[in-house]
Amino acid sequence: MPLEKLAIIPERGNTIYAMFNPEKYTVSKSVQLVDVNIPGLDSPVVQFVRGQNEKINMDLFFDTTDRGMADSVTDVRTLTTNIYKLLKVNKDLHAPPRVHLQWGNSAHMTSHGSHIDPWLVLESLSEEFSLFSPAGIPLRAKLTVSFREAWTIEQQLKETPRQSSDRTKKRRVVRGETVSQIAFAEYSDSEEWRPIADANQLDNPRRLTPGEILKIPRNTSTSNTTGVR
Repeated sequence: MPLEKLAIIPERGNTIYAMFNPEKYTVSKSVQLVDVNIPGLDSPVVQFVRGQNEKINMDLFFDTTDRGMADSVTDVRTLTTNIYKLLKVNKDLHAPPRVHLQWGNSAHMTSHGSHIDPWLVLESLSEEFSLFSPAGIPLRAKLTVSFREAWTIEQQLKETPRQSSDRTKKRRVVRGETVSQIAFAEYSDSEEWRPIADANQLDNPRRLTPGEILKIPRNTSTSNTTGVR
């Protein structure tokens, strides 16, 4: 079986192949959380705010020593500059180009469990030179690169369909929550508590039973864009 080379495929320009495949790479993802302090509880309630971009990090190696050590040696930067250019603004896109990473027929290198191969952007690059010609020309380089996930809105909505504030849904009450807090979480406006109180026929909107299931009616006066639940 022939050796498959790691390929970096820009949305504009030619495919860039790794001279040597990386020995390893790491994929990381995190979410942004905030603590909601509620009087009387031993610890704050953890509230999800938004997801963070997935990242993939690796080292890529380039070497031109096979050309010898004569005056005609090839500067290794002639090979690495193509990756460096992925950080530069493309004149047509008005931004650095997005890329796909592909390594043979294996599953996607990013997005655990995802069926969509997202676009990535090169976020950072560090270049280390370790061998030089007698004239000081760098012949060997290690590039430490970090790619950041760059999903389009359409991709994200296709991958994770979500409810919005213009649809009726249900929500379980957490101890210490008030209707105003729920209105802020669902509608991004704590003043919009009355539709929730009316929909659930609450005698006292300030007193909710933990574990109680509330109907969250569609809200036409505001638009929830935070995604906070």
